[in-house]
Amino acid sequence: MTIHIYQAQLLHYLTEENLATRAKRAHLETDALTDAHLTNAERPSITVVDKNVTLLPVVAGVKVYPEYIANGALVVDDATGRVVGYGDCTSIMSQYGNASSQEAKAPVQIHDYKDKLIMPGFIDTHVHYPQIDMIAAFGEQLLDWLNNYTFVTEANFGDAKIADDTAKFFLKQLLANGTTSALVFSTSHPQSVESFFNESCRLNTRMITGNVLMDQNAPERLCVPTEQGIRDTQNIIDKWHERGRQHVAITPRFAITSSPKQLQMTGELYRSYDSVYLQTHLAENLDEIAFVRELYPNHKGYLDVYHDMGLLGRHTTLAHGIHLSTSEYEVLRDTGTQIAHCPTSNLFLGSGLFDLSKTLSYTGVSIATDVGAGTSLSMLTTLSEAYKVQQLQSNPLSAHQGLYQITLGNAQSLLLDNKIGNFMPNKEADFVVIDMGGTDLMERRMTQTKSLDEQLFVLMMLGDDRVIEETIIAGVSRYKKAVAA
Repeated sequence: MTIHIYQAQLLHYLTEENLATRAKRAHLETDALTDAHLTNAERPSITVVDKNVTLLPVVAGVKVYPEYIANGALVVDDATGRVVGYGDCTSIMSQYGNASSQEAKAPVQIHDYKDKLIMPGFIDTHVHYPQIDMIAAFGEQLLDWLNNYTFVTEANFGDAKIADDTAKFFLKQLLANGTTSALVFSTSHPQSVESFFNESCRLNTRMITGNVLMDQNAPERLCVPTEQGIRDTQNIIDKWHERGRQHVAITPRFAITSSPKQLQMTGELYRSYDSVYLQTHLAENLDEIAFVRELYPNHKGYLDVYHDMGLLGRHTTLAHGIHLSTSEYEVLRDTGTQIAHCPTSNLFLGSGLFDLSKTLSYTGVSIATDVGAGTSLSMLTTLSEAYKVQQLQSNPLSAHQGLYQITLGNAQSLLLDNKIGNFMPNKEADFVVIDMGGTDLMERRMTQTKSLDEQLFVLMMLGDDRVIEETIIAGVSRYKKAVAA
């Protein structure tokens, strides 16, 4: 066991419940450091919890605030992979930095990142790992793009070598972009799931995936008979769900590629579990919506198909949800079903403009890359595009709103905020070290900023994988930026 102390600027987001817990702990720490032998300079500085920042919450009624500590320190136990504590650097060093003052007498390793920003790891709530090899495929809208590129690529994932190599490359790329957890589509081949979970287990990342259910309107090599697809999912749940840091999501691709019988069986399987996830797509493209109406003429609309089949609920994430009626928003609200907003994908495929604030007024919204229709695995780049999508609708997206959403907000959407999403003690130590001057342009631009808000906005608009200095998974460094010779 080694105690690791990361000295850095700290930024994360707290609920009011977190704040109450934090206030009690901070009071005790401050009392312990008011001894007469400490000078004013040695006493803890005030951390800034800005209650003037208005954030639209992912969970209705839960207020969220940013906490920024300019001279902070994060304490991690590498044996448990959890956060021990965090706070002002002076306080932390007094409490943990001197081994003789520690109750456990554990060795201490100090990491000096004082000129860097540490945030909780980024969380991606909708991404297709097999599509990494056809990212940026030119010139189609959704249905033609699927037929001409996606299905052709995914057909190869019954091959263990292809699945293994792609899973390793994909997860390495996530870490290089500061993403520590994700809700992931595999393919209809159980092998694709096996390869993904094996690599995720090796890295100890907290990930969610499942085999894609498809039994119609797709190439024969991807379609799996209805009952067999469900059996495959059941087997994957039995083997992988909540094994270590892995979770399973029941994954019908969308209403077009699943028969009514498959969707009905999917709903029955989903309702038989309390913690298994479900992921699929909804209302991404107008032609897609029209096709669903042709296939399901007796339903009120696209969402009604899923509702009727029992696919909606608090563990369900529907990607996109761009073109929805008021009654559909109300169904999302009433069932607790979550929406994953994928801005780079929506722009790339010309699908439409997602209304973030409106959707958040009804239900939880997460932010996601949707690679390979999305054009980057960087959650920062994704936020940059989300900002532009909202600007076109006169809905400014602040840096705090965006950064909250890709950390604690996405954790809340996935019901994982008791494990990840901020630096509260005993949470899993998944975090990212960010170089705010990671490019020459950013370094120059940062010299012109006058506040933290301005700096964070520059990070959101100009940041990408180049600003990721290091990515830590459960207290262990899994990615470190190469230093140029």
